[in-house]
Amino acid sequence: MKSKLVYIITIIICLFIGISSTLLVMHYYPLNTQTNTTTSNVNITESDSLKNSINKVYDAVVVVESYTMRGLAGTGTGFFYKKDDKYGYLITNHHVVNGASSIKIMDSDGIEYDATLLGSDEVSDVAVLSVDAKNVKKIATIGDSTKSELGDTVFTVGSPLGSNYKGSVTKGILSGKDRTISVSLSTGSYVMEVLQTDAAINPGNSGGPLLNINGEVIGITSSKLSDEDIEGMGFAIRIEIAMSEVDRLEKGKEIERPIFGIKAINVSNNYALFYNNISVDKSIKDGIVILSVEDGTAASKAGIEKGDVIYEIDGNKIDDMAHFRFILYKYSIGDEITVKFYRDGKSKEVKTKL
Repeated sequence: MKSKLVYIITIIICLFIGISSTLLVMHYYPLNTQTNTTTSNVNITESDSLKNSINKVYDAVVVVESYTMRGLAGTGTGFFYKKDDKYGYLITNHHVVNGASSIKIMDSDGIEYDATLLGSDEVSDVAVLSVDAKNVKKIATIGDSTKSELGDTVFTVGSPLGSNYKGSVTKGILSGKDRTISVSLSTGSYVMEVLQTDAAINPGNSGGPLLNINGEVIGITSSKLSDEDIEGMGFAIRIEIAMSEVDRLEKGKEIERPIFGIKAINVSNNYALFYNNISVDKSIKDGIVILSVEDGTAASKAGIEKGDVIYEIDGNKIDDMAHFRFILYKYSIGDEITVKFYRDGKSKEVKTKL
């Protein structure tokens, strides 16, 4: 009985001590109704957002639809670069509108208008269209591709796969400058100077703008220059090339380029050399071999003959026919050039006026 009483008293004393301790803690360390935590306001900013730059150009970009007698033949993209009291003027690719009997454009709101083809050039792959000035919502700002550097952020606005995806924006970097790639023309192969980007470019983007981070047009995308087996290698025509031609194309004039007056083949074309009974020194790996010369032309006046191998113009090495055209078209009619060629294994040099 005595031990039971001691046990009860011990429990009471423990409870008293526990309650007293709790009261003391609450007195000297009052509980807050809120838990004290360290917090900070984090402002999430989009330092690399293209929102403002996209807004500068978005309404200047349109879908370009080419029609033939059979209906819709193809789609591409275009953008307005100029407007006057009567008309708005837009650029697209030559291959987007080539062969079209009629052309329509669709703006960013999905409204369609008729467009008129003013002029087009196959070599530069540039075409100029016009629409009623009242249908122009915005004019794109033309930039300068020569001021862009490798790694600069670039983006495109276009219509991949047609109007269902109009206004699509893709982003990348400027992957390469001063690239040259070979394209096929109705007159033969030609080397075109382009910008390279990893921004996605798909069929339907052709003719749309490639823009720098400020929303300025530095190139014209051209999906036909992309190899579909290659990832992340899109190409765009330098905007300077297009803008050097628009004045003439607006007036429906052809772009005049010099001619040299030859028919030639690549030095590597052994079959054609054999067929034309021409022998070339095996040590010559690059250049073009003359098959014939047109009377009264620059080549004729320079004394170029069948079998000659042209390998240089004004210090520019000639790789093949496509490269020859590329170099030649950098000159204007009336310019004088220095041509180096091989004849009977000996190097010769002549000057002639285009």
